[in-house]
Amino acid sequence: MIHLVLLSGGSGTRLWPLSNSTRSKQFLKVLRDANGNHVSMVQRVFGQIGSVDADIDITIATCASQEESIRRQVEGDYALVLEPERRDTAPAIMLACANLALQRGAGEGDTVIVMPIDSYADQAYYDSVVRLDEAVQSDFAELVLMGVEPTYPSGKYGYIVPAAGEAWPRRVERFTEKPDEGTARELISQGALWNCGVFAFRLGWLTGLTGKYLECGTFEEFRSRYSELPKNSFDYEVVERASSIGAVSYAGEWKDLGTWNTLTDEMAEFTSGRVIVDSKTCENVHVINETGFPMVVAGISDSVVVATPDGILVSGKEASANIKAEVNAVAESRPMYEQRSWGEYRVIDSCVFPDGAKALTKELIIREGCQLDYQRHTYRGEVWTVISGTGEVVLDRLVQQVRAGSVVQIPSGTPHSARAVVGDLHVIEVQHGEILVKEDIDRIGLFWNE
Repeated sequence: MIHLVLLSGGSGTRLWPLSNSTRSKQFLKVLRDANGNHVSMVQRVFGQIGSVDADIDITIATCASQEESIRRQVEGDYALVLEPERRDTAPAIMLACANLALQRGAGEGDTVIVMPIDSYADQAYYDSVVRLDEAVQSDFAELVLMGVEPTYPSGKYGYIVPAAGEAWPRRVERFTEKPDEGTARELISQGALWNCGVFAFRLGWLTGLTGKYLECGTFEEFRSRYSELPKNSFDYEVVERASSIGAVSYAGEWKDLGTWNTLTDEMAEFTSGRVIVDSKTCENVHVINETGFPMVVAGISDSVVVATPDGILVSGKEASANIKAEVNAVAESRPMYEQRSWGEYRVIDSCVFPDGAKALTKELIIREGCQLDYQRHTYRGEVWTVISGTGEVVLDRLVQQVRAGSVVQIPSGTPHSARAVVGDLHVIEVQHGEILVKEDIDRIGLFWNE
């Protein structure tokens, strides 16, 4: 049995405004499968893992804000381990391994392989887990990495420098983090590999290291004391301190689709949404419009134009890789658009009045047969206006039928919910009060039994 831990993190800033803290890049359905269907990076990766000829047990290590997206997109058997807080990759991997050891009964001698959940690679990349397992079980090294054979001298990646030799695996001599182009070229001449963030080891080796920080008898206790683990990357906290490291190589396609210039290379269409692009004056331009407003693009080349409820980006493709500081300066603290298990919502407007009162307007789309959580708010009241569809609304356990034109007043503190009965239920929600924050919600459960 190979225990494969997939790391799903990221705040979405490099692909802003299409991605955000709840809709990270790995969930964007901008790729195509073999049948031409739109799929996300996560769905593509799971399809490739399913084709590996090995007995694989999958764990997804992620944060609570991504739980709904994963459950909505990923089918089949897997374990979901949620971080109580974001603390980087070292504690996230330790948490996943604690779950394997303390809750799921995995053996200390079992192989654990850690991979990013959003790699864009050939099938051979995922087939390599078999080689990693063989290297770990042969006790070649305590920690075995997989490196990608470079195709050009990139300064974007870290490099693994292995010992000379013909056969793999090989011992690792040293690491070099994001060198300049000249140094990268020299490293490649020495046989160096790109570090793609793939780690393999025996479960007992990692839990032994974790015991230096935290000793727990149950997984529940381990998770409750998660903040005691070092807030650091696995590379810095574990890899650089390991005394016995080996590596295997992978030669094939591998990309980090984390920026607009790399993601657009793999997108099937140049435009999405209500867009007109002047083909006579534009070249190599990708445009995504999720706002519903008409958009015309003319006279630009090698660029990306993206408009969503979270914001608007107009950038050259190469420059789009370096917009993190600008995005952090302008992006809203809360997502303006979010997909949920019951449907989706988008923020339409937000305003503050002279007396300090605030209003926030959202469009809710509740899918047919789905319902909101039965919930209440401490600080805000809400007014719901039904625009389309037929459904039911419950206020303090009193159920009423609603349809287009229905208006429902929801005072603060009142438990409430809604469900769509015939067709999707489109609702305009106006929140009002002095404090309008996403965290002002007390979820009671589901009102209607499913």
